[in-house]
Amino acid sequence: MRHHTRLGIAVASVAVVSLALTGCGGSGDEPTASGGTSGTPDSLTWMTVLHTPTTPEAGGPVHAALEEYTGTEVDFQWVPAASSDDKMSAALASDSLADITVLNNPANTAVRQAMKSGQFWDVEQYLEDYPNLAEINEQTIASARVGGKLYGVPIQKPVARYGVLVRQDWLDNLGLDAPHTIEELSEVALAFTNDDPDGNGVNDTTGFIDRAESFQVGFKSLAGYFGAGNVFELDDDDQVVPSFQTDAFKEAMEWYRDLYEQGAVNGEFVTMQKSNQQDAIAQGKGGIVVTGLFEARNYMNIAKSANPDSPMAWALINDMTFEDVPRRILSDTNGGFGGWFAMSKTQVKDEAELTSILAFIDKLLDEEPFIAMTNGIEGEHYTVDADDVLTIIDQTKWEQEVQPYSSSRPSDTVVTFKSTTPYVDEGNEKMAENTEFAVINIALPLSSDEYDRSWTTILQGANDAYNKYMVGQLDMDGYEEAIEKLGGQGLDTIIEEFTASYAENE
Repeated sequence: MRHHTRLGIAVASVAVVSLALTGCGGSGDEPTASGGTSGTPDSLTWMTVLHTPTTPEAGGPVHAALEEYTGTEVDFQWVPAASSDDKMSAALASDSLADITVLNNPANTAVRQAMKSGQFWDVEQYLEDYPNLAEINEQTIASARVGGKLYGVPIQKPVARYGVLVRQDWLDNLGLDAPHTIEELSEVALAFTNDDPDGNGVNDTTGFIDRAESFQVGFKSLAGYFGAGNVFELDDDDQVVPSFQTDAFKEAMEWYRDLYEQGAVNGEFVTMQKSNQQDAIAQGKGGIVVTGLFEARNYMNIAKSANPDSPMAWALINDMTFEDVPRRILSDTNGGFGGWFAMSKTQVKDEAELTSILAFIDKLLDEEPFIAMTNGIEGEHYTVDADDVLTIIDQTKWEQEVQPYSSSRPSDTVVTFKSTTPYVDEGNEKMAENTEFAVINIALPLSSDEYDRSWTTILQGANDAYNKYMVGQLDMDGYEEAIEKLGGQGLDTIIEEFTASYAENE
């Protein structure tokens, strides 16, 4: 393993666990599919999604460290997450992409159509020529194929990151145990709504704090406990059907709306954005969140920033069950696949240029740049103590200078760090446990032209019907009628094509 102290990264002093990839990249003179070398390009442009309020300064410490390590000058083009789908669709339509474009919504219809039209390079044949890219597991590659081809380097994620976070201090105040069944979760949600869990004498709390993406994020995960599949599933007739039309999904909807009607789900959730959800949680407006197990740390940081004396504490629950349904958790990352590092054929004009960019991505999968994009520069953003525990020095500085890059890594699973920050180690352990119980979208490796054309519109129609049902504008008959109408808008064809594709692959 190489150690690049010029990055300010003392890798040898960090306690790490290699999860998926080797720690060594190309040497700069290894053969590639084009018969050239794996040397990285002198410069490239990189379009990626920004999940933070502010854009990092060009030439900042992480940016400079990446350029020095890879030997490549990088021009970042940041796209705000809130508008990323629209902006990426517009960039695809105008063919105004970068050398590397991060496409992190695998279900985006415009992206899938652009891939199948030949707008991006198929990279699968080249991966074996790079030590880190060659280690991407087959499940992730299978999930990333579109029409049987791999139009970009798959972004690697933990297989299943979700769980239920419950305010432990509120449980303690009310003398309640942490819930581990849906029935117990209901009782806690109602108690948090009605029994003054924060002890301030005011009726100002609720159980769940949900947000506008409920149908595709929080509630979707809850429906999984009831036995609903992950976006698509195989029914009793061996048809590949969307989970939102199954009995288990609708049973979960009835349960959740009952809680909503009792005030145990925040009333404005259908319009609440993620940042507002985080603020509401930090302000103690609700005590249950269905989200990534890593989020407890973030909620604590926000709450402590506003009030250093905040009593907030969390129970991280990853073993929620319902009646006789076996323990399960829906994969929130497409089975460990979070999108693509895609190379446009317009921008990347030949095989030699492509292989040099692949060499650049391969180097990003070394431990050193991964640590820089995750924690920053040692001594400037973090320290490592004698027990090999990593501590962020200045949270605000880290959020401004490092956090934007963490969501642009080609893998989240290169190394794991011991931490003094509450809930980080526990969250990592529970996410690893989830892998055994993960339920993955059965349609990921399947092919459907109609899906690539119309799924985004169909999904939005189903989402709208769910929202209307939740707030009482539709009853269950109305929801089912709305879903049935989607059949004539392409859903029936998708089911038919996915079912045929599944039969062919069996």
